[in-house]
Amino acid sequence: MSATLSYFGIRHHGPGCARSLRKALDALRPDCVLIEGPAGAEAMVEHLRDAQLQPPVALLSYGVDDPQLAVFHPYAEFSPEWQAMRWAVEQGATVRFIDVPAGASLAWQRARRERFAGEAQAQPAGEGEGEEQSPQELADDAARIEAAPAASETRAEGAAPASASEPQAEDAAEPTADGHGQRDPLDWLAHAAGYADGESWWNHMVEERGDGEGLFEAIAAAMAELRGHAELGNGLDPREEALREAHMRSGIREAVKQGFERIAVVCGAWHVPALAGKATAAADKALLKDLPKLKAAATWVPWTYRHLSSASGYGAGIDSPGWYEHLWRHGGSQGRTVGWFARVARVLREHALDCSSAHLIEAARLADTLAALRQRPAPSLGELNEATLSILCNGDDAPMRLIEQALMIGERIGSVPEAVPTVPLQRDLEAQRKRLRLKAEALSKPLELDLRNDTDLQRSELLHRLLLLDIGWGRLGGAGRSRGSFREVWELAWQPGFEIELIVASRYGQTVAQAATARAIESARQAERLPDLSRLIDRVLLANLPDAVQAVAAELQARAAVDADPLSLLAALPALANVQRYGNVRNTDAAQVRHLFDGMLARACIGLTIALGGLDEEAAGDARETLLAADRAVALREDEAQTATWRGALRQLALALSATPLLRGVATRLLFDAGAFDGEAVGRELGLNLSLGAEPLDAAHWLDGFLNRNAAVLLHDDAVWGLIDGWVSNLGHEHFLRVVPLLRRSFAEFEAADRRDLGQRVKRPLGAAPAAAARSSWDAARAARALPLLRELFGLEPVGDAR
Repeated sequence: MSATLSYFGIRHHGPGCARSLRKALDALRPDCVLIEGPAGAEAMVEHLRDAQLQPPVALLSYGVDDPQLAVFHPYAEFSPEWQAMRWAVEQGATVRFIDVPAGASLAWQRARRERFAGEAQAQPAGEGEGEEQSPQELADDAARIEAAPAASETRAEGAAPASASEPQAEDAAEPTADGHGQRDPLDWLAHAAGYADGESWWNHMVEERGDGEGLFEAIAAAMAELRGHAELGNGLDPREEALREAHMRSGIREAVKQGFERIAVVCGAWHVPALAGKATAAADKALLKDLPKLKAAATWVPWTYRHLSSASGYGAGIDSPGWYEHLWRHGGSQGRTVGWFARVARVLREHALDCSSAHLIEAARLADTLAALRQRPAPSLGELNEATLSILCNGDDAPMRLIEQALMIGERIGSVPEAVPTVPLQRDLEAQRKRLRLKAEALSKPLELDLRNDTDLQRSELLHRLLLLDIGWGRLGGAGRSRGSFREVWELAWQPGFEIELIVASRYGQTVAQAATARAIESARQAERLPDLSRLIDRVLLANLPDAVQAVAAELQARAAVDADPLSLLAALPALANVQRYGNVRNTDAAQVRHLFDGMLARACIGLTIALGGLDEEAAGDARETLLAADRAVALREDEAQTATWRGALRQLALALSATPLLRGVATRLLFDAGAFDGEAVGRELGLNLSLGAEPLDAAHWLDGFLNRNAAVLLHDDAVWGLIDGWVSNLGHEHFLRVVPLLRRSFAEFEAADRRDLGQRVKRPLGAAPAAAARSSWDAARAARALPLLRELFGLEPVGDAR
């Protein structure tokens, strides 16, 4: 008895195709369902019996020896392949994937990555932009491109329109071009039917109908006609497509040979003519003879609607996953329009935007009217959006962007059961997430932690450990950067790509703590600069990884012992000071880095004056920032001996005529602010450096360093004001023109209020009290009226008569 072969050409992630496919399968009752998917991954289908496997999810295939090679096959609830798998599982039919194995796709991906890296390295000098990349960086870039969800294996060939991120032709008479420089074949059919592009035509004719009546026969005929024109293509590699189709034909022949009676083939619409054609088994066998393969593993991972959308760069993406979900659930009912507007109203009201019942009624009427004028049986998303913008949003685009993100794209994220195969690192992270009650969500949400709470402290440590593994599930917000308190504010947003990062990081250890420790030690050995190592100590302490702290501290000590650059040693101090100052806030032992700080400071102070001589303007500016950061670090250290050592080095720098003038001025100001230089000493330095015999540019640089972007010394010290005023007044015309740009830049660094006060200061005679001009306008009786209220607010007892 010969087998009955039925071909169902679908669009990946098409709700109309999915609904029609379910009806067709119910009518055909196949005993074998063949699906365009990676051959050899059929074991993953059994997990559909577990209710915890909730779409959107993706079938992840990755290289066992190189996990950075990965291919995603995403599925939503409305994906035809997902519904085909569910139907087969429910009815007990055999399910097989007939596309090339994942190992072949990964081999092609690796070849593209190597080709990409080779072409970039061969690019002539001057043609590229930006800094030169290392071969490893080039390979990593190519891997990220290939591992992105825009994998060619999941593109909706022919039946999928060009993504929204691809360029659109300005002339409506010409079909759109896709990212590969090819024409979207559906545009030809769309233009013939009077539509602007293939996207709107396909939605109207297929996805918004889904009645199943002759749909797949019509799709097959249309694709056969399109494939008959040689100039039309789907934009993918012709050789890879030929191998894929040959492998799918071989899978179909194998099913027929095994005696299945009714076989349903579910594949991208573009492939139907090739699979139903007359290609011989011998030709396909010869073509597949040299099919490359890598060792691969597969698993299910959660996916999101945001990554299912074309805006994410996914090649088979759809513009509006949330709308397609609505079509899947309500596409065949009369309540599609009303249900959509009800969801729109909920979103607007949740954000405190007006949306009355009258608005909804008028919007629904307008959408129905627009559909009737355009000869459509029901409103599509275009009509619904026009009605929403006009009636509910009053023509304002801002609420429409909110509706687009919340409804048209959607915020749904899938889930996978614990039984799904994962690496130990993934299981450990999942266990910690459950224990700490951290939910993986695609939408960015704030998380405020109180580090005095043990659970919050452990949450913080987990997020910091993941950052060490380059998994940015959480990122510290602006309020969380001040670690002098017990508060941290994080922004959490889980991305599906983190699953790949976890698999890649699993080579470092089986738990998050082990992997983060090993990764930190590796980073310490690869670090090229002392500041990188000191910042790494800060990070591993935040992550509470004692073994990593010890290893990184030892590496830092060894590097510091042979580093003779005082500026490099000083640049490493701020992170160490943070560790010492804030370590106890997180219940961590920071004592092991204190001796590092003290030793590095002592070595930096010895050669500081010599190192800061003869620097050009740019290098002196960088050195100034290093000095200021080191001064703050010494203040955080709160040790008298180290403070004395640092101030002694600053004194030598301030008095050394061989040092760069800008840095001598900075040192003088730091000593003055700390009280180590009194007014007489500062006056002496001002007189020496701003004397008539001093080179004007050197004097201006010294003054720039001394002012240090802070006008307080000018506003409140008459002696300093008089010396600077006298120096400027006595400059000759030529010298004044040379120094005025630098002076203008120095004063521009002041706050606007300080510049205004300086203007008032110029108007006063030298030695006049700042309040003299305002004394006449002071009303003491009026000010006294506020005293009773102020005493009440501060809880003070009345003193004498408040009248």
